[in-house]
Amino acid sequence: MLQIPVCPTCARSKHNLEELVCTVCEIQDDHFHYDCLDFSPKKLAEEAVTYTRPDYRKREEFLDRLATGKLTGPLIMLLLLTAAFWLSMVGAGYPSNILFSCLFFAEKKLAILLENLGCSPVLIQALVYGVYRVLAWVVSVMLPPMAIFFPLFTLLEDFGYLPRAAFNMDHAFQKCRACGKQCLTMTMGLGCNAAGVTGCRIIDSPRERLIAIITNAFIPCNGRLPTLFTMISLFFLLSGFHGSSLASALGLTAAILAGILMTLMMSWLLSHTLLKGIPSSFTLELPPYRRPQFGKVILRSIFDRTLFVLGRAVLVAAPAGLLIWILANISYTGPSGGWFAIANTDYPSLLSLLTGALDPLGHLMGLDGVILAAFLLGFPANEIVLPIILMAYLQTGMLTETGTIASLSSIFSAHGWTAVTPVCLMIFCLFHWPCSTTCLTIYKETGSLKWTAVSILLPTITGMLLCILVSSTAALLF
Repeated sequence: MLQIPVCPTCARSKHNLEELVCTVCEIQDDHFHYDCLDFSPKKLAEEAVTYTRPDYRKREEFLDRLATGKLTGPLIMLLLLTAAFWLSMVGAGYPSNILFSCLFFAEKKLAILLENLGCSPVLIQALVYGVYRVLAWVVSVMLPPMAIFFPLFTLLEDFGYLPRAAFNMDHAFQKCRACGKQCLTMTMGLGCNAAGVTGCRIIDSPRERLIAIITNAFIPCNGRLPTLFTMISLFFLLSGFHGSSLASALGLTAAILAGILMTLMMSWLLSHTLLKGIPSSFTLELPPYRRPQFGKVILRSIFDRTLFVLGRAVLVAAPAGLLIWILANISYTGPSGGWFAIANTDYPSLLSLLTGALDPLGHLMGLDGVILAAFLLGFPANEIVLPIILMAYLQTGMLTETGTIASLSSIFSAHGWTAVTPVCLMIFCLFHWPCSTTCLTIYKETGSLKWTAVSILLPTITGMLLCILVSSTAALLF
């Protein structure tokens, strides 16, 4: 009917490729003349397609009814994402501890090496316990969860499920005048917000792509999850409840759902103010379900996503480690003492001065100056926020291991924490400025300082207002 040679083949299994090449070689010099025919899909289906299996696509249709159903679709989506999330957190624990031990064992060897090379103690402290320790902390905490989550996410993509997830969320995003594909970039943000911002390239409309980029930081990434989980557990301890692991897991799920809800709300706000417009038509082709190619999936997710994001994080974490060490170890002595001194306990460190300046705003938000300073210094990576808080409270001059929940509870209680403090910290952890890697990615994707600033200010203002509201309400009620 097509009036040209037809050669069935399958590129994936390399089936019939030799016959295809021979056919191309045979006809390359021929000239074909076409008659006017009806090539409509309905006509070709009736005259050229034969179904030899009576149950053709029955299984796929059944899976689609479940994956895109009004009730079963969102439930399956939530279960799959929760499972991927849980596997990432649980599976990352053991390799993260091993990587942590190896890198911190190398820290001691590096310090001895620099000492043998004749480096001064101050230089060794700054390079090893400042720059290297922050790098080691970021890599050991950030790499294992991403190395698990990104392959799982890519497997769902290769299997053909992610377009079904976008179909389920399309109606909600259409109500916000955004694009249903934002669901996919939002899900990628659970692994890393920088990867979620990069994934916004799949959205064709520039307006809707900007909305997805700006609101991606409202989704908590892997770097924020340990802090969120710790704050939930601390809330149970400080409020006198004996929360189980199930209660903590449910609290973490509620935090993620709050991030999703806020993403929808902010998408609606942007589409009615700064980025007005009518949502573009979303034509979605549901691909067939496929058997994932595990080897290619693992390689693609590790090299294209995990190592790419980790490389950007390391790039900005190194100078931040030096800055944190300087603030914690240099004291302000004033004109009588030459203005500044290293490791002088008789005078306040620069970090103490910073936390003191931030104390009024911190108390207004139900936090303190130490917590706000930790978020500021944790700008390169959210993983180091809790260690910085401990470093400032214990005045160790370097990042400190977090320890158990019980020991953290006693330390924080001694510094004035109440049951409201972990709640406000959890809110601000959910809604604050993106990390430096994400900000750099936003600027590269938008090419605009204006939209990068909006992406920083929108979640920060939201988090501050919510913290002030919760803190004021608690002060009135209790």
